[in-house]
Amino acid sequence: MNQQYPSALLEKAVGEFAKLPGIGRKTAMRLVLHLLRQSTECVEAFSNAMVTLKHEVKYCKVCHNISDTDICRICSNPSRDVSTVCVVENIRDVMAVENTQQYKGLYHVLGGVISPMDGIGPSDLQIDSLVERVRSGAVKEVILALSSTMEGDTTNFFIYRKLSGFDVKLTVIARGISIGDELEYTDEVTLGRSIVNRVAFTGTI
Repeated sequence: MNQQYPSALLEKAVGEFAKLPGIGRKTAMRLVLHLLRQSTECVEAFSNAMVTLKHEVKYCKVCHNISDTDICRICSNPSRDVSTVCVVENIRDVMAVENTQQYKGLYHVLGGVISPMDGIGPSDLQIDSLVERVRSGAVKEVILALSSTMEGDTTNFFIYRKLSGFDVKLTVIARGISIGDELEYTDEVTLGRSIVNRVAFTGTI
């Protein structure tokens, strides 16, 4: 049975919120009604933050992390180890690894993993730019920190093949993370130990 709304404006707002991942129409309704109870200034600040984010956010030209500038704060930090690059799926994984406070190198955000079922192939990811970073000669170690899923392992193997001709150490985070687990949901202690105790990647899936 379709929900009856007293206002077309309310229905439209609920419909927009319901488009967000993990948000059903009931939750969308609660969020919209909450905003209606707030002051005009609060709602305008919320909407302005979203519009400004969409229009002004940048992606780092080096690692593809989200940034306010052309080069992100991590890549431009002179105290970071430029010889080590940690390859992750998305920006949430960058945040997860940073929260461990165990890693002082740079990152490379792929923007996803190879997933034929979802129509995502190697050309849809930032793999070629990773190869170019390695080709420059500054990178001595590439840490593969992708989720321990079939898609993550497939992506690991593809990157391994692409980098096999370069003089670079290729490691994978230790499997303290359960098989099938998403990196962003792993607790910080386990993830930190996995980074510290990373092992050489031999191309085995």
